[in-house]
Amino acid sequence: MAEYKGIKGFKVQTVSTDPAASAIAGGTWASGGNLNTGGPGGTSSGTQTSALYVGGRGSPYALNESYDGTSWTEVTDLTTARIFAFGFGASNTSALTSGGYTNPAGPFFVNTETWNGTSWTEVNDLNTGRGDGSSFGLTSAGIAAGGYNTPPAGARSEVEAWDGTSWSEVNDLNTARYYARGIGISTSGLVVGGTSPITGATESWNGTSWTEVNDLNTARERAGGSGISTSGLIFGGNTPPVSALTEFYDGTSWTEVNDLSTARLGQGGTPSGTSSLALSAGGYTTTNVAVTEEWSAPSIFQQENLGQVFYNSTSNAFKVTKDNSGIPLGTWSSGGAINTARGTNGGSGTNTSALIFAGYTGPTGNLGLTESYNGSSWTEVADLNTTRRETSGCGASNTDALITGGNNDPNPVTANTETWNGSSWTEVNNLNVARGQLMAVGIVSTAAIAFGGFAPSVPTSYSTLNESWNGTSWTEVNDLNTGRQSSLSFGTQTSAITAGGYTGTVIATTESWNGTSWTATTSINTARSYGGGAGSSNTDGIIFGGQTPPVTAITEYWDGSTWTEVNDMATARGQIFNTGLTSGNGLAAGGLISPTYQSATEEWNAPAPFATNNTLTAS
Repeated sequence: MAEYKGIKGFKVQTVSTDPAASAIAGGTWASGGNLNTGGPGGTSSGTQTSALYVGGRGSPYALNESYDGTSWTEVTDLTTARIFAFGFGASNTSALTSGGYTNPAGPFFVNTETWNGTSWTEVNDLNTGRGDGSSFGLTSAGIAAGGYNTPPAGARSEVEAWDGTSWSEVNDLNTARYYARGIGISTSGLVVGGTSPITGATESWNGTSWTEVNDLNTARERAGGSGISTSGLIFGGNTPPVSALTEFYDGTSWTEVNDLSTARLGQGGTPSGTSSLALSAGGYTTTNVAVTEEWSAPSIFQQENLGQVFYNSTSNAFKVTKDNSGIPLGTWSSGGAINTARGTNGGSGTNTSALIFAGYTGPTGNLGLTESYNGSSWTEVADLNTTRRETSGCGASNTDALITGGNNDPNPVTANTETWNGSSWTEVNNLNVARGQLMAVGIVSTAAIAFGGFAPSVPTSYSTLNESWNGTSWTEVNDLNTGRQSSLSFGTQTSAITAGGYTGTVIATTESWNGTSWTATTSINTARSYGGGAGSSNTDGIIFGGQTPPVTAITEYWDGSTWTEVNDMATARGQIFNTGLTSGNGLAAGGLISPTYQSATEEWNAPAPFATNNTLTAS
């Protein structure tokens, strides 16, 4: 006779470690031996058990340390001291270093040195001197791509190939950049991320030409890397702020995996390492870092399956694998209150590094006040040059921001634009058309768009105008389809969403920007204006709060085709400050619950989508 357990029950498997989605997903970072001299800017060669970290760090930038899998040993210094040079190699006995500089203004070196395990030998020079580039390969064959030099100033796209004897120019990158990371071999590699502006763009090299492939999930520069073009890791870097994020590339797309223990930028990696065995050494957070971490992914693992129940004998806990679908699990929590309650202000950054500026307090009128947020509290910093309200802003952090337009009594609107460098505001070129209640998006202050708003100088006051900012000047580009003011927006200069707004009444219409034109798409569920937005593109973001009227706390998530209501804010309000570079790190502060201006801050956090092993508890 069949037992009841056999008919209705199931067996619970006992395991010593939680199941994982893949071997790489089960990878973790562990402590290794510290560098003798910590800091960023060196070049790397080798693997997790046989590595070299060369140059960079503190002056005179010639230090050379060798790693045996346990500890670092100082060995013979470079002949030419340098930072942020090109470098690659197979081990701690075979390496190449080329280019770089000791002064960011130049000169930029062309000389190349090779290492035989004992000493450095000067060999044939690069064709174009530069630093801050990306490189990959072995001492017998490698690639030096992109970088920076002056004159002429700026990011470079040149690529040179090393054949073991000399450098030759080959096909350029599609996108000029510096501070990118290279991984792979001379005939098959990747250049990932970088800056000017900060990007997640990835290009694949097949030995002849470059092809753009899927971007990183989190744009960054000065990251570490390890692996090959079909199985690689990128870790740390500056997003900003300084990051611990690790992402794995499977030849098609990037997936977030376990983070570094120590967030950092400018660290040494393992250009001849793998996605299963990697090294992150040195770097910079707010000070020089000597910490070394070793990445290991198991060769044997148990496959994770949604809905499985198991017993983890190590943690002595029953667990279930459930779908962490990301945004619907996001929640709002209280943050530090702003010092001056206000509404209709601008902002930049994330929920751990933000800036709030300008605004309105009612009786005292327009503000020039600026406050900086560190993830827990707000601090007043330098004021704007032009006070204003009903303005817009964007930027990467509390050290990188842009403000443009707004209302500036007694003038109805202003075209004034200012940029923030972490300590002061600088007036730069104005908008072509002055307006208030406009929207601006961009993940850095040097690449943004500003659209819509109220512009009394144009025939239709609810403006369709769209202007693009390149870090120097504004250029008119294709207009919105529906003129509006005070809409809820997020994204970048090339990929953005604007939703809702006001045209004499609140509206629900949504438009998507692809870098060239706006396209009408699915309307939001709750029509509103004067709310907030956070997101990385026109396929991933959230909107929150706003005036319906009266006011709402509703949060909606956008996946590129539909809006879904998710967890609400704790306090319904309109005219809120908002920021967030992704759909997982939004911030809402201040605002208006008529007739009172608010100071409360709420932080939105949502984990990236993946399955999680959750402990079962009795209640």
